[in-house]
Amino acid sequence: MNEIADILHREFVYLWYYFDVQLRQIFGYWLLGILLGSCISVFLKDKIHGLLRAMSQSRMGLMGIVPASLLGIASPLCMYGTILLAASFSRSGMRDEWLASFMMCSILLNPQLIVYSTALGTTALAVRIVSCFLCGIAAGLLIWCFKRGKPFFRFDSFDEPVSRDTDQNLVLRLLKNIGRNIRATGPYFLIGVLLSALFQRYVPEDLMTTAFGGNEAFGVLMAATVGVPLYACGGTIPLLQAWLMDGMSMGSAAAFMITGPSTKITNLGALKIVLGIKNFLIYLVFVMTFSFLTGLAVNLLI
Repeated sequence: MNEIADILHREFVYLWYYFDVQLRQIFGYWLLGILLGSCISVFLKDKIHGLLRAMSQSRMGLMGIVPASLLGIASPLCMYGTILLAASFSRSGMRDEWLASFMMCSILLNPQLIVYSTALGTTALAVRIVSCFLCGIAAGLLIWCFKRGKPFFRFDSFDEPVSRDTDQNLVLRLLKNIGRNIRATGPYFLIGVLLSALFQRYVPEDLMTTAFGGNEAFGVLMAATVGVPLYACGGTIPLLQAWLMDGMSMGSAAAFMITGPSTKITNLGALKIVLGIKNFLIYLVFVMTFSFLTGLAVNLLI
């Protein structure tokens, strides 16, 4: 019994070491992301969404997918908030291809996640932002090409979004928003750090290289597939950081960063209602195809 206890204690010490190291490396990025995301949500969200409302009255045509994609990245809303906002934009006459670009980029990225992703390094951050933007552009182009004159979204069951940032005192409003962000992302963040520690302790580096880096096409496909069940908000940043250190190719990381948020279970539930079963399946095929091709392209370029 003493021998078993010694083994368990030793393993706990090792795991705590990896957990502590990973936590120290990434905690600052998580905290900064919380602060930035809350500041944007409290002070700039209405301005960002006001720009989108103004777009619905403009005549930019197909080129509107570019600012729609950029504003999707800048929006701090979660998936359900994004859908409610998109529903109101749709009722005000915004084109479906613009909505597709905005929603796609909003699903994939937000200011908070951009800050988290700086922990992965400059290259990974640039890959994430550029691939997200291009994914939004591609979604808008596909809607424009194949669904012109035909409604793609079904927003009938969604009402106008209700803001939770209503406190008259700006400081209290900001603090409440920070508290909500911590409650929403904190558990996923800690789970991600724990999973990263477990991988570093028990998964050999050469296995990670074989799975995600050695055979580039296979590695990209594996990463795109693993991103579907494993993604959990910013909590996967510690995992990606460990995987990249262990030999994961940048293309595989890019594929994971696309399929992960776009196929997150809670996101899929809302999207299925908005899209209907046929368009929902088209969405899944688009995401998997785009992530795979993006991963291959990134591996060729970097």
